This record gives sequence, C-alpha cells and structure tokens, in this order.
Amino acid sequence: MNAMKLAIPLFVALAYGPAQGLAQSILGSDVASFAVLGATTVTNVPTSTIVGNVGVSPGTSITGFNSVSGIATADTQVTGGLVHSNTAIAASAQGQLTTARGTLSSLGAGISLGADLAGLTLTPGIYTVAAGTTNLSGTLTLDGLGNANAFWLFQMPSTLITSSGSVVNVINAGTGSGLFWNVGSSATLGTTTSFEGNILALASISLNTGATIGCGRALADVGAVTLQQNTISIGCVGTGEEGSNGLSGGGLVVITPPGGGPPVVAAIPEPEIYAMMAVGLGFLGFLGRRQKKLQASAAG
Repeated sequence: MNAMKLAIPLFVALAYGPAQGLAQSILGSDVASFAVLGATTVTNVPTSTIVGNVGVSPGTSITGFNSVSGIATADTQVTGGLVHSNTAIAASAQGQLTTARGTLSSLGAGISLGADLAGLTLTPGIYTVAAGTTNLSGTLTLDGLGNANAFWLFQMPSTLITSSGSVVNVINAGTGSGLFWNVGSSATLGTTTSFEGNILALASISLNTGATIGCGRALADVGAVTLQQNTISIGCVGTGEEGSNGLSGGGLVVITPPGGGPPVVAAIPEPEIYAMMAVGLGFLGFLGRRQKKLQASAAG
C-alpha cells in the first residue's frame, strides 16, 4: 500500500509536472509559415488557393506559381505568404520538417487501428494506422471533447491514401489544438477530399482535383508536392479551429494506464519526458496488479 501511495504522486509528476514547457508547437516557426513545402519540386495545376507560404528546397523547380530561385515571390493564388524557390527560409523549413517528423515518430505507436478510418469518432490521442488501398473511404470525426488544446497524432508507417469525397471533421477543439499525419512514405488525397491537419510525409504528397486541406499543411521531406486546383490553408477561417495556426498546437493526449483504469488526459511531452512517463505508467500498472493479487490472497 505504501508503494502505491508513492507511485501515484510519481505518476502525477511525470504526467503533469513539466506542463509549463509542453504546449509549444512541434513545428518550428519557419516550417509553420508554409502551407505547402516540397523538397524536389512543387507542381500546381491552377487555380489553387493557398493561405501561407509555398516553397521548395533544396530543389528549385516550382511550376504553376510565380517563382524566382532564391527570391520570395508574390502570386495571386497565394495569400498570407509568398512563393519560395530554395530561399533561406525554405531551406530552414526543410530542416525543421525533418526534426518535426523525428519528434512525432519518437512519441510512439499509441493505439493500433485498421486501415480505413471511415465511420470512426476518435478522441485526442496517438494512433497507428495500418496500410491499405484507402485509409479513408468516408467520414472520420475527431472529437476534441471541448479541449482547446486537443492533440491527435496519426502514425502512418507506409502511405496515407484517401478516397474521393472523403472527409476529416474536427469538432469541439480550439485554438491550441494539433493534428498531425506522420507518413512513412507518400500521401495521396483523392478528388474532392475534405481533409484537416498537417501531412508530414517522408516522400511525396499529391492532392487530386478539388481536394482541400481546410486547416493544415502539405509538407514533403524528401519528395515533391503536386497540386491540382486545391485549397490549403493555415488560416483555418470557418473551420472552427481559427487561431490554431493550421492545427499545429502542442496539445494534450489521452493515455490509458497499462494496468487498466480510466484514461488520463496529459500534456504531450518532449520525447525524453514521454519516455519517463511511459516508465512511470508501466510501474504504476505493475503496482496495481500486484496490489490486486495481494488483496485476493488476503481474502482467500
């Protein structure tokens, strides 16, 4: 019993102690300024509507937007930002993108889901999604439960693929919320997909005709971004996530203790704190199971 009394404050300290530094965005300030960022090329079939910077680095090829290598350039399709063909800020943003992908990967697998997320309603947390011919054939609802700092992370070890007309719907979230899709290879949004959140893909990202990211980004680490009359916005006007800077918040996650018991809502930590918290949760679960055995033995 004394061990349990000690474990509870240990768990609380691990889960909540460093909260002062945990609400920071996973995205660095330079990459956060981009709605579209490629590494090799950015290709656009006009007319697209982009709110935020558009850029490529270390490549220089941008087609379908006005661009001059090394110079931030205006384009009528781009508001709230400029077009960056291998500018200093695009190069910095690419470095921050690589770092952000590593940070997201270090947060673990979370809860395993099937390939197709259609029809699900998911509360804040970390999820791993299996590969499939489609990862979204209908509507996925993400319910922030009234938490202004709601946080979702989808680990996609392989591809992210959506069917035509599919929808990601974020509800009951707010200005500090974050939604990230950490894609191990390439991402493809089907025609007229209505998507939300930040796609951070190792390889390439393709948006088919009319697909939209109403609040979020398309960020490719080593490949290309291909657009076809798309809308992508970090401004999020009319989405219910205004002020969230493209759903890039540090946010909170729901953690289920390994030994059972009610889920705990905790601030998303830095990677090293996350590892410590996992150890604390495992220890607490072990003590809980041990205590149950002792109680059962005493009753017998």
